[in-house]
Amino acid sequence: MNIRTLFALAFAALLALTATGCAVQRGQSTVGAYVDDTAITASIKSRFVENKVVDAAAISVETLNGTVMLSGFAKSPDEKSTAATLAWSVMGVKAVKNEITVRP
Repeated sequence: MNIRTLFALAFAALLALTATGCAVQRGQSTVGAYVDDTAITASIKSRFVENKVVDAAAISVETLNGTVMLSGFAKSPDEKSTAATLAWSVMGVKAVKNEITVRP
């Protein structure tokens, strides 16, 4: 197992542990929807960490009822589109709003 994969797994585990026990918020209808959204966000961030094109630290991911919002800054249009493609590849994603700004 390479270091990027190990880091991605550790990040996902940390995110899952810190989200456990949180109340339903931001419009989720059930605790299950909140947990699903948290898992989607963690999975996308893990894919960003594993990917060599996307800078996971520069792009924020928020998920609400299966709709993913990407924001932050990318170094190129390729990084922006790769981030959206990775988000769409996660099971449970219903829509992706790509608000990433490409820096000149």
